[in-house]
Amino acid sequence: MDNPIQHDAKTHRFNTVVDDVTGYVEYEMAGDVMTITHTIVPSAIGGRGIAGALVKVALDHARSEGWKVVPQCSYADTWMRKHPDYEGLRA
Repeated sequence: MDNPIQHDAKTHRFNTVVDDVTGYVEYEMAGDVMTITHTIVPSAIGGRGIAGALVKVALDHARSEGWKVVPQCSYADTWMRKHPDYEGLRA
């Protein structure tokens, strides 16, 4: 994916804009635990690997901060199961 992903710590989102449409991962924090609550990629930009890229960036950020992750969002949960190198982040 060529579009940059930005972290907006104030809104607890990782965002990207593709073809003027925004996709995002939303999360909540409790101490050092990030709970990924939603992965939203509208159908207009679906099928391009955007959701996976958003989740990966969110998980990489959690790793760099030393956080654990609760993938409450079913997409994030499935993505982590398919990428075992991220399983160690699970809270």
